[in-house]
Amino acid sequence: MTPRLTPRHRGGERGQSLVELSLVLPVLLVLLLGLLEFGFVFDHLLTLSYASREGARTGAALADGSALPDCADVDEYVVSAVERVLTSAGSPIRGDLTRVGEIRVYKADAAGNQVGSAVNVWVPGVGPTVDGRQLSFQLQSSGWAQCTRSNATSHPDSIGVSVTYAYRAVTPLAGILDVVGGGGWSTLPMADRTVMALNPSD
Repeated sequence: MTPRLTPRHRGGERGQSLVELSLVLPVLLVLLLGLLEFGFVFDHLLTLSYASREGARTGAALADGSALPDCADVDEYVVSAVERVLTSAGSPIRGDLTRVGEIRVYKADAAGNQVGSAVNVWVPGVGPTVDGRQLSFQLQSSGWAQCTRSNATSHPDSIGVSVTYAYRAVTPLAGILDVVGGGGWSTLPMADRTVMALNPSD
């Protein structure tokens, strides 16, 4: 014979359900916010990857700048290609380029690493005008002369373009993790680089 539930027992079941919900709901919210935040992070990483790839492709195509009126303008076109991606419609970085730490244009070895001090560093600021558009990045330091880049058929130089960025959390998850974990979650450093061999001369 099944025992009949009295109103007191039913109230106890409702109380138990509320306790269980109060334990499970925060976990579900954190998981949901984590999934959303991961999506935003992934979107930013894809944009950085595309930007560095476009910059490296432009630098590889222009090589030593012999096709330009001034061979010293190669990096301006490289940075312009990077900025064009970062500010394109739909780019999550479009609204605030000041969070881009730097754009590095460097001579790369076979492993894709920077060769010595052969690097030109661009940082946010008022830059030169390229194709009628003023860049939002200015040259901070120069160590790799653009006119001396070798695109000899036998052994062309490789150009590397790296972009660093400070991702700022979009969802409240960072605030929750700051309370639980002690801070430092609201900003996440990101970087991407692409290395390509200079297009060989004919």
